[in-house]
Amino acid sequence: MCSSIQIQRIQDKNPKSTVNHHSTTTTQIKTLNPSSVCVPENIHHHHIHAVAHNQCSSAVIQSISAPVETVWSVVRRFDNPQAYKHFLKSCDVITGDGDVGSVREVLVVSGLPAGSSTERLEILDDEQHVMSFRVVGGEHRLKNYRSVTTLHSSPETGGTTVVVESYVVDVPPENTKEETCVFVETIVRCNLLSLKHIAQNLAHK
Repeated sequence: MCSSIQIQRIQDKNPKSTVNHHSTTTTQIKTLNPSSVCVPENIHHHHIHAVAHNQCSSAVIQSISAPVETVWSVVRRFDNPQAYKHFLKSCDVITGDGDVGSVREVLVVSGLPAGSSTERLEILDDEQHVMSFRVVGGEHRLKNYRSVTTLHSSPETGGTTVVVESYVVDVPPENTKEETCVFVETIVRCNLLSLKHIAQNLAHK
């Protein structure tokens, strides 16, 4: 079974949300429209984020003509994100051995408004193919950034993997939610396109 959910940007006007009166966050219930993707029920809850008034959240979807196991072998490498994230030039795991709770420091290529990022691995589920990390420090604009990436087989096309990467992040004071989403989504889309090419090449070897 799968749930049809649309993960969409938070709009300033009339956001559809459930307010938690015990905190400053709202829980955005997001759905994929029918033209997007059907996410299995056992993983779709990972893409529901608690979003504060000064944050934005969205998701990017990428289909890859390769088995889930092949794509996952690249995604799960917390110690080697630069294998497909070409905006990164190096990675050092400074705490742990790549399991949940490990912390890595990545250096960003020149030309971006960032120098480094310190990130903690929060989920690494080899059975359900779910990975999540949170930014906990560094020199960059993405404060309180949290990313969740899930993989599942396409129910329509055998041998095809659907990657969904969602995120939540603080909106910098000098930017709007729209500008922040565009910036983050540009990076995520480039990363997932790179992942697509790498995984498809591996699958065809």
